[in-house]
Amino acid sequence: MAQQLPIMESFLTIQGEGFHSGKPAYFIRTGGCDVGCVWCDVKESWDAEKHPLKDVQVLQEEALVNHSDWVVLTGGEPAMYDLGPLVQKLHDIDRLIAIETSGCYVLKGNVDWYTFSPKKFKKPCNEAYEKADELKIVIFHPSDFKWALDHAAKVGENCHLYLQPEWSKRDTLMEPIIEFVKRNKGWRISLQTHKYMNIP
Repeated sequence: MAQQLPIMESFLTIQGEGFHSGKPAYFIRTGGCDVGCVWCDVKESWDAEKHPLKDVQVLQEEALVNHSDWVVLTGGEPAMYDLGPLVQKLHDIDRLIAIETSGCYVLKGNVDWYTFSPKKFKKPCNEAYEKADELKIVIFHPSDFKWALDHAAKVGENCHLYLQPEWSKRDTLMEPIIEFVKRNKGWRISLQTHKYMNIP
């Protein structure tokens, strides 16, 4: 079991995307990702060896001094690792834990909220569709709308559905996203509000 994890950064901020947007959140960003999204805005997280290993006990202590009871595990791709020991440590201090994942790996760790953001660059595992509390599709190209519908057909009926414009194309893609959401029941728009607020 992973008692140490490569950590790029951790910080207290405001959740900027999806269902929990606007909520104070303590982010723990793991290093390491093999999905390789061309538009990734945290490419510096990809190489795990560039980021120091941290003991889960230290991560618990750091989370404890932050007052948010909402912890988001992100990356990189956090599900690459056995998150069980870290999740347990965070639950021990009464934190609720969300994960943001591409769904490419079977999750090790009992999180409280599963944000599933599938990518075309690596196929998700079947478990991701079953666990997803929210499905967040990043729209980078017009073909992504059909791709979004294909994934939405596989998640549970209680899963929240979000379309999010890729940041660099938000101006050109916003209008078709709005029209899609107006025409397709159950979908909502996720904006990267933290970027508008100029916070991490």
